[in-house]
Amino acid sequence: MPDRGGGPSGPRIRVGRPSRRARTLLTTLGVLAVLAMAFVMFAGFWTDWLWFRSVHYSSVFTTTLWTKVGLFSVFGLLMALAVGFNIWLAHRLRPPLSAMSLEQQSLDRYRMGVAPYKKWLLAAIAALVGLIAGASAAGQWRAWLMYVNGVPFGKKDPQFGLDVSFYAFELPWYRFLLGFGFAAVVLSLIAAAIVHYLYGGLRLTSPGARATAAATGHLSVLLGVFVSLKAVAYWLDRYGLAVKSSDFKAADNWTGLRYVDANAYLPAKTILFCIAAICAALFFATLWRRTWQLPVIGFGLMVLSAILIGGLYPAIVQKFQVQPNEQAKEAPYVDKNIQATREAYGIDTTEVTDYSGQPNTTDKNKLRQEANTTASIRLLDPNIVSPAFQQLQQNKGYYGFPSTLAVDRYKAQDTVIGLRELNLGGIPKNNWINDHFRYTHGFGAVAAKGTEVTSDGAPVFTESGLPAKGRLGPYEQRIYYGEETKQYSIVGGPQLELDYADDKGEKETRYEGRSGVSLDNAFNRAAYSLAFSEPQILYSGAIGEGSRILYHRTPKERVEAVAPWLTIDGAAYPAVVDHRIQWIVDAYTTTNGYPYASRTTLGESTTDSLTNSRRAVVAQENRVNYIRNSVKATVDAYDGTVRLYQWDTQDPVLKTWMKAFPDTVKAKGEIPKALLDHLRYPQDLFKVQRELLTRYHVKDPQTFLSGSEVWSVPKDPTTKDTAVPPYYLSMKMPGQQSQDFSLTTTFTPNGRDNLSAFMAVNADPGTGDYGKIRVLKLPTANPVDGPKLVQAKFNSKPDIAQEINILSRGDSQVEYGNLLTVPLSGGMLYVEPVYVRGGGLKYPLLKKVLVTYGNETAFENTLEKALNVVFGAEAPTTGNNPPGTTTKPPTQNATVKQALADAAKAMEDADRALKAGDWAAYGKAQDELKAALERAQAAEAKTGQPTPNASVSAGATPPPGG
Repeated sequence: MPDRGGGPSGPRIRVGRPSRRARTLLTTLGVLAVLAMAFVMFAGFWTDWLWFRSVHYSSVFTTTLWTKVGLFSVFGLLMALAVGFNIWLAHRLRPPLSAMSLEQQSLDRYRMGVAPYKKWLLAAIAALVGLIAGASAAGQWRAWLMYVNGVPFGKKDPQFGLDVSFYAFELPWYRFLLGFGFAAVVLSLIAAAIVHYLYGGLRLTSPGARATAAATGHLSVLLGVFVSLKAVAYWLDRYGLAVKSSDFKAADNWTGLRYVDANAYLPAKTILFCIAAICAALFFATLWRRTWQLPVIGFGLMVLSAILIGGLYPAIVQKFQVQPNEQAKEAPYVDKNIQATREAYGIDTTEVTDYSGQPNTTDKNKLRQEANTTASIRLLDPNIVSPAFQQLQQNKGYYGFPSTLAVDRYKAQDTVIGLRELNLGGIPKNNWINDHFRYTHGFGAVAAKGTEVTSDGAPVFTESGLPAKGRLGPYEQRIYYGEETKQYSIVGGPQLELDYADDKGEKETRYEGRSGVSLDNAFNRAAYSLAFSEPQILYSGAIGEGSRILYHRTPKERVEAVAPWLTIDGAAYPAVVDHRIQWIVDAYTTTNGYPYASRTTLGESTTDSLTNSRRAVVAQENRVNYIRNSVKATVDAYDGTVRLYQWDTQDPVLKTWMKAFPDTVKAKGEIPKALLDHLRYPQDLFKVQRELLTRYHVKDPQTFLSGSEVWSVPKDPTTKDTAVPPYYLSMKMPGQQSQDFSLTTTFTPNGRDNLSAFMAVNADPGTGDYGKIRVLKLPTANPVDGPKLVQAKFNSKPDIAQEINILSRGDSQVEYGNLLTVPLSGGMLYVEPVYVRGGGLKYPLLKKVLVTYGNETAFENTLEKALNVVFGAEAPTTGNNPPGTTTKPPTQNATVKQALADAAKAMEDADRALKAGDWAAYGKAQDELKAALERAQAAEAKTGQPTPNASVSAGATPPPGG
């Protein structure tokens, strides 16, 4: 034992080994530390498994997991074996004696240092490269599943005659295998060269041969394999030309072969394949010839050929054959690109018709009548009225509505709808119990007519109050899953939740759904405590029998989790279906391997003046050249149940994923009728298609190449430098007999502001024309004003400008609503609601309506009056009246007339009392209103004339909360 202390006569301190007890303690602590780290890593895996099991999509978790594990194991093992074998072989082929040179003498110490650890070092290197390669391969689980489950498209590419599935499902996997092969060979080559050098098989400065015969043969074989893989790469590059993107003035993100590709690059790749195959054979021949002379010459020839044949020759063809006659040379390839792009984006059946843009009749009464029946003009802008919903229907500060509301149909009427979701920022006191146990859910839907407002410009609510009541009927109103519900909640246990509050006080509830993961056992609690970095989950007394944790609560998040192979639309929207609130989510299947179809960037194509962080597209593949709305998904707002329904029954990409994940997507025939009534054409798909149609509405290659017919998506005239969003609207296109719920947009010529086209798609699945895209192409000889010019015309008229100045006096602020465009009797009708916010009000009220048709413009209090002014004719007294600010049916006797006048006065009194906060006066006015309506109803019973709903006819403003 070593001694510590003073000199020979000083005290001696003996340092001994730790006692058995200390060693046991240290060992125990070490084991516990390892177990703790293992549990931390395991917690994430375990909580993921519990969540997938709770939503009944455990097969997605297991399929994905075992696919990743399989790829990791197989390719990790292959890489480890490849590198490890070549290290072992290089050591085995080392010369028995090293030359006694200075170089070898300096290497001796390294050889001696490595000798005791050779096996361990070999295992460590093999394991390291295996882990890295396995992790990389595990990330290719989508490519593998598509490869093994791919189904044919039934369409062949025009160059090679191969089914599109080869490019979409097989080629990506072959490229991965090729990349893996290159990596394995390069790593093996480097490792083998180092070992040969370390043990004398390769010499840099020693006299004599620079490499032993064994080292020469070994490295030559590896180089031969590398060149063989290069030959395979050249062969695959031939097919890659069909999905190669390139810069081409005819179109952005051009994909597919052009003249130079077909006539220069394609034969060049074939020639290079042959040269590489010969060069590989020369490297393999060194096993017998023991010289690198011929392989080096062959490799140099291959490099020179790649420069001359693969680079210089195509440049010469482009310069001297294509550029002098580009239109004729490129036309056949442009034609292939046009056809493939239109097919890949589902715009090949687009119906383009000429439209004059000028009124085809001078009959004012006829125009006025057609204005009634052509469209249900939506005055309520879902992108502006959210503050009105918030102010009038929020009820409590801990509730909130999204900034952009949804447009839906209820009983064939366009309706603006939003959910009263939980807003944690409005909780009176934030703490862990309040945030996660007490305030757990929102409550109720609020809906308003899209085509009508009250006399003072507020929404006409058809579903309001807390609890909500109205036309939606009875339904489960608690909202545990929503777009704004991003925190976890723990429900169902001993801690009661706040349900809602009314005049009688707060109501409490306990969650009775089966959603979420049980926290009954300590193991789950410990796992979630680690997963959420919240130790209180482990020991809090608020968690007990029946407690369940809810998380992943936004609709898009849940759908993406259970179907990671789908791309999710940016806008989920709510609907009341079979007495439940369901979030409806549109989902897409995509690929970027459709030959000849030009690519688009989803993030750019779907951006408009309304997109923000909440509405951003969730995209697995940002750049795609094929897209289908193949799945309609729903998320139950109460129990979070996710259902996936097949929508496009012909989509081969969806069929492939359904093979990979069986029983996850329900058949289209299983969609309930009540749900079908609320499905609609998705906005993001429409925006991608309209972006493509700016160029691909042209079918003639010569016209396409000239660029003379290029359109643009106009900028939103109410904002700057952002595209105008598409608008949902019930309308009928020219030639149609009835209105369809549609999604509409406009186009302008490239670089100009007049209108070049109007586009609408039938968005109602209940009709046979669902998904039918119709484009009205306007003439260039007689330009029609586009959105920007129409807005400028509104703002430039002195009388309109003066009224807007009056509306915006003081602290009031004018807000322009959506500028709606409607084709009408050969011309284009523009309608824009104008809102005013301020004057003590925190929400906008619709005060004016701007209308233009032809050369006539009106700025009136109601849509009905504005249409009358524009067309110079009164609204017909029979038939369907246009929806306007107010609706006053004709009266037929003095008693009814007087009663309605009294009702109107009572509602005006109610409005004034509401704004002043005088609830006594408000109650009195409501009593007077009720009495007046009862008199009117008694009188109309004798005449048979119906009395209208007071809030619609005279404009009563509903009180906050209902």
